[in-house]
Amino acid sequence: MVYDRTCRGRALLPGLTHAWWSGGVLYRTMRRFDAWYGARTWEEALTWLGRVGERAPLAEIQFWGHGKWGLARVDREALDLSALTRDHRHHAALRKIREGMVTGGRGLWWFRTCETLGAVPGQTFAQAWSEFFDARVAGHTYIIGPWQSGLHSLAPGEAPTWSADEGLAPGEDPAAPRQALWSRRRHPNTIHCLNNVIPSGY
Repeated sequence: MVYDRTCRGRALLPGLTHAWWSGGVLYRTMRRFDAWYGARTWEEALTWLGRVGERAPLAEIQFWGHGKWGLARVDREALDLSALTRDHRHHAALRKIREGMVTGGRGLWWFRTCETLGAVPGQTFAQAWSEFFDARVAGHTYIIGPWQSGLHSLAPGEAPTWSADEGLAPGEDPAAPRQALWSRRRHPNTIHCLNNVIPSGY
């Protein structure tokens, strides 16, 4: 697992980095992670993942941080579909991670971030990401917190089965979204932040 260590809050208000760090400690104690790391940049995060993949095949990658439709962020830097192009500065690092993952579409990259798989940009991202890594990609369509709604996953060659409207505020255009809804227990495909397994069918 990699998390964004830059969201540290201000004054007496802790940022989300404290929650992600605490969750990492808990998950590690429960032996749900083999390794975890707090990164200040995407370069740092992707380099670390590439090194882990040299030691043993990567069966699952989780990223805990901020997201929007079709992207995830470390600090203010977005990782999106442009990173899959050959001239992008992160392309070589992503290719190394791909080489270190288990083969045959058996790997998983799970974005535990807000909205990353939501709307049309999120669906497009999911398809391209799964094809590039030959792995299942998972993520959410809602703003997530303790409850994490709109969890979906997509294998290479599959088309999204969830609605592009899911997780959007009423009246939003799924092709150019501006506002998402908060996760709730009764929203579609909801898990709790302590759940580390994607339910069957999600």
